[in-house]
Amino acid sequence: MLWFRGYGRLRMTKFVFVTGGVSSSLGKGLTASSLGRLLKSRGLKVTMCKLDPYLNVDPGTMNPGEHGEVYVTDDGGETDLDLGHYERFIDESLSKMSNTTTGQIYSNVIAKERRGDYLGKTVQVIPHITDEIKERVRRLGTLGADVVIVEIGGTVGDIEIVPFIESIRQFRRDAGRDNVCYVHLTLVPYLAPSGEQKTKPTQHSVTELRSRGIQPDIIVCRSDQPLSDGLKRKISLLCDVPMNAVISAVDAPSIYDIPITMYNEGLDTMVCNTLRIDLDSHPIDLSAWQEVVRRVHSTTKSLRIGVIGKYVTMPDAYLSVGESIRHAGFAVGAKTTIEWLEAERVPTEIDVERIRQLDGIVVPGGFGERGVEGMIAAARIAREHDIPYLGICLGMQVMVVEFARHCLGLGDAHSTEISISTSAPVIALMAEQMDVTDLGGTMRLGACPAMLDEGSVVAGLYGTTVVSERHRHRYEFNARYREQFEAGGMMCSGTSPDGRLVEFTEIPSHPFFVGTQAHPEFKSRPDRPHPLFLGLIKAAAARAEGREPHIIDPETVDATL
Repeated sequence: MLWFRGYGRLRMTKFVFVTGGVSSSLGKGLTASSLGRLLKSRGLKVTMCKLDPYLNVDPGTMNPGEHGEVYVTDDGGETDLDLGHYERFIDESLSKMSNTTTGQIYSNVIAKERRGDYLGKTVQVIPHITDEIKERVRRLGTLGADVVIVEIGGTVGDIEIVPFIESIRQFRRDAGRDNVCYVHLTLVPYLAPSGEQKTKPTQHSVTELRSRGIQPDIIVCRSDQPLSDGLKRKISLLCDVPMNAVISAVDAPSIYDIPITMYNEGLDTMVCNTLRIDLDSHPIDLSAWQEVVRRVHSTTKSLRIGVIGKYVTMPDAYLSVGESIRHAGFAVGAKTTIEWLEAERVPTEIDVERIRQLDGIVVPGGFGERGVEGMIAAARIAREHDIPYLGICLGMQVMVVEFARHCLGLGDAHSTEISISTSAPVIALMAEQMDVTDLGGTMRLGACPAMLDEGSVVAGLYGTTVVSERHRHRYEFNARYREQFEAGGMMCSGTSPDGRLVEFTEIPSHPFFVGTQAHPEFKSRPDRPHPLFLGLIKAAAARAEGREPHIIDPETVDATL
């Protein structure tokens, strides 16, 4: 059992395991995040974890167009995008310990076997793999949290999820009945021909989970319509849970409405009752989150922000970028409609006039050659037509390349990532790069400090001259060209503390033309938008004033909040 000192007396860490059934993408991550926010609003200290059943060691080498974005933690962990939801909802910085994959589990067990840690025993899924999984969950419980919420990736019935389900089954026996709560998320579909919501998928999903030895304490039912009392009663009887433990998770207008919906359904109350957490000692205060929801639904103006990247057909590849844009919009009372524009189509199919209709542009990060020339063209259009522009990682690098080509006369300027033969390598590998075979070995990962120039645009946005941002990249601004750039009008307004690495660039004469080598989107929160995104949205709002209505292609628009 895990004990720690907190609030003046000895406490035991509680664990909530969130599983899913029927279908993927039902919203386990958002459900877990919402629960985390509710428990934190009760004064409990919460941390979260994602157990992913895939064999990759981490998402760092996975295709963003297939898997979604790689979320980076302060300590340099390349993790699942659900950790972004966790951090945005519970407003706590997580670590690489909060994401565990099958690849990590098996790698560690095999390494132990090779060292002889198992004393020659036959290494098996039970107990060696399951013990490794449980140990990683227990480790989170030693960090001082009252409650650890653990989301299990995939769906019950997947072959690769079996060791994780077995591990969390054992966990209740190890930690004690009152210290573990099982929450199961299922689908209750509406069939239009019959005009009915069907509980059969939920019944089968719970049956599958029970066949693995786990009886859920709470069932969260995803649907596009509220569940009637009759349906809740039916699920209660057939799945052997109390009726008030059947939670209706109906589609919400915004993801930020979900905690309020879950509270109204009593999710946090049922979890606390299961874990024997005294509700009278932990009254809930939702005022801060209610203010977030009020801002979400109190927009008085509309802004159109173009995200020009290479993975836009999979918006989850830029999930944190999209949320950061929206957070800034909430702060200024604007609904920000995002247009996802493929960089490869600029400037041929997506021409200057189309881009000029936008109120602001974000060019996000990425790797490889595809779409880079389109991003460079977009940066030029933004610079020449005074369109607010925020360049993130690769987005900063392409604005540097564009400026070198068209303002400094360096006609073949490029990044050595794209063109090793360029005569003007304004973007190049880090000087300290080593010859390694691990694709992650050359990257600058995690939180890095930066010093900002007094009086610069970025210093004004941050309100300080010392900042820390998370990084994930290999290539840097080539410091040999710094004087030439600054003489031409693009300032290197932020550097690493030793002055060797350029972290921020800007054109002070432009309404807003800012780039950062970091990924600021990972630190934005719904009630505390990131300064760079807030600066972009304020500049976009200024541009939008007095503009004529314009026509937008609905196929490129993300209309969700």
